Amino acid sequence: MKITTIESKTVALPIDNIDTDQIIPARFLKTTSMEGLGDNLFLDWRYLADGWPNPDFPLNKPSAKGATILITGDNFGCGSSREHAPWALVQYGFKAIVSTSFADIFKGNALKNGLLPIIIPADIHAELIKWSGITLKIDLASQTVTLAGGRTVEFPIDPFAKHCLLEGVDELGYMIKQEPAIAAYETKRAGSVNTLA
Repeated sequence: MKITTIESKTVALPIDNIDTDQIIPARFLKTTSMEGLGDNLFLDWRYLADGWPNPDFPLNKPSAKGATILITGDNFGCGSSREHAPWALVQYGFKAIVSTSFADIFKGNALKNGLLPIIIPADIHAELIKWSGITLKIDLASQTVTLAGGRTVEFPIDPFAKHCLLEGVDELGYMIKQEPAIAAYETKRAGSVNTLA
């Protein structure tokens, strides 16, 4: 799926060092499919011991309904390198996660699964935590987040990951698109070998 712009209200989960076991508990890792993982996102925080939704958890508040941008604390996605974590976030409906930093493996897995991890300066991040529920516009091509009032902030992203997201392809899809160039190179190379022989 191509990502060009994302415009949505936000929901804030201002907790530092949220690890992948909190994002998707280990007991749900037996599946090899994304389907249903969104139902179990942050399960141990979203639900009380009796199975009822925790009314104090940010994602359970009525104001969070429809938000596709999650504002999180520092070092989001630390812990074990489970790809199920971005799967669960995507299945729940999130398109972008905004933080001051991400665990490297989580960030890589997120980008490979169409989830945009956005790193912003601490002062802007503090404002977004405070203003949870505001609408942000994310433009991947210009690598900018537009805040309320029109102010923009740039964010970094790996150039190859950016290309794949803009084109709506994964790494395999990218390689398949190069097939004509690869075939032309192989034909040229075979001709060079025959000439030398």
